[in-house]
Amino acid sequence: MSFEPTLNSLRRHEVPEWYHDAKFGIFVHWGLFSVPAYAPTVNGNFHESVLNHGFRSHFINNPYAEWYLNSLRIEGSPVWEYHEKKYGGKDYDHFAGEFNRGLDEWDPTAWAGLFKDAGARYAVLVTKHHDGFLLWPSSHPNPEKKYYHAARDIVGDLTAAVKAKGMRMGLYYSGGLDWSFTGQPIMDAAGALTIVPRGDGYVQYVDAHYRELIDRHRPDILWNDIAYPSTNSMLALFAYFYNANPDGLVNDRWPVFPSPLVSTIAGLGPIRRLIDRIGQRTIAKDGVPTAKPIWCDYRTPEYAVSSQIQKKKWEATRGIGTSFGYNAAEPSDNSLKGNDIIRLLVDIVSKNGNLLLNVGPMADGTIPPEQTRALEETGQWLSVNGGAIYGTRPWKRAEGKTDDGSDVRFTRKGNDLFAILLGTPRDRSFIIEDLRPGRCDRVSIPGHWGNVSIEDSARGCRINMETPLAPSPAHTVRMHGAAE
Repeated sequence: MSFEPTLNSLRRHEVPEWYHDAKFGIFVHWGLFSVPAYAPTVNGNFHESVLNHGFRSHFINNPYAEWYLNSLRIEGSPVWEYHEKKYGGKDYDHFAGEFNRGLDEWDPTAWAGLFKDAGARYAVLVTKHHDGFLLWPSSHPNPEKKYYHAARDIVGDLTAAVKAKGMRMGLYYSGGLDWSFTGQPIMDAAGALTIVPRGDGYVQYVDAHYRELIDRHRPDILWNDIAYPSTNSMLALFAYFYNANPDGLVNDRWPVFPSPLVSTIAGLGPIRRLIDRIGQRTIAKDGVPTAKPIWCDYRTPEYAVSSQIQKKKWEATRGIGTSFGYNAAEPSDNSLKGNDIIRLLVDIVSKNGNLLLNVGPMADGTIPPEQTRALEETGQWLSVNGGAIYGTRPWKRAEGKTDDGSDVRFTRKGNDLFAILLGTPRDRSFIIEDLRPGRCDRVSIPGHWGNVSIEDSARGCRINMETPLAPSPAHTVRMHGAAE
């Protein structure tokens, strides 16, 4: 199938089976912001920060360390004060020297091995974040800043390592923001509309980068962020990408920049406040910090999950802590443990979603120990219970309960139904409420030793075990033939 740069043509593209099957991916935010590695944590995560404190407080106290440069441009902000004290007012660009000096020791194969062992089936690397620093030596260098790129081809090296481990590779690119082209900080939701690069030069710059990344690395995902500078260029890019890789996907963060007139109007006081309120409602409803695009393969709520099965494919994205980039000031209590990730993944998969979980390496390429442990614990669980996750599809309902009050999530694979208990039953017998065995002729619990049987009861489906279950963040009950 050949695609044309029109909506009618692009709508023929379907989410590929590999992505439906994969369920779990690793996001990587690494760059100049990894050197200062600082962000305040007083407002909580992104969702909590915006909804509980408003956009202005959010940007002043931004929990995202990768937004360091924007926060630095806000005089009096915690990042501004931290930077003045530690770096004496040096320019943000001076971090490039320290970042580049450590690249010789970075081992992309070790990263890929960790991702594989964690049970991830794909990875997504930030190739350019909002600060504009490129993680590859592009043939289209930044026209505003010479040598504003990594001294090593991070994109190429990690892509090769990930694919060598049998995983798919996606590439993130900040199409809507590039602070190397602008000087004013974003202070509210309207700022994302008014403080953006303008002009044909930026459109050509972004388009050239995307096509270069496609040609060099054949990514499986184009993960854009914030917005895109041109509708025509965007549709042509999608067609180019799908024709190069029909099994590729594009995410949902491609709304097109408004016209200069609309941006001017958006900057007016009453309109700015209205845009803030609309932005909060959008995040509260969909968890996505950008408007809906004219085309996408899937949605990407941030630090939010769905309460029900979604017909359209979606991908929950978040950091292990409250930041994507490494934040050395992050309290350890803020970070997800393996148990948290496992339960989060199970919930998301039951509702037709994938989990894209971020790691934020330190400046020298070391993935922090607490993040490594959490990934390893997740991988250990998936090595036993992955059959209830990979290659599954949502059942007719996502949620249930046991008679002792434990939450249950359902997935299916063919005619087999998986009931995943988000806890450990107290007894050797328990009931999954409001569930009938149907045509189930056999039941099994992966990793459990001892006979297991199933029977119908007045309250639901009773599972009887010869021996009790060992403590685990989640247990899988596979009911063969019960999904019909």
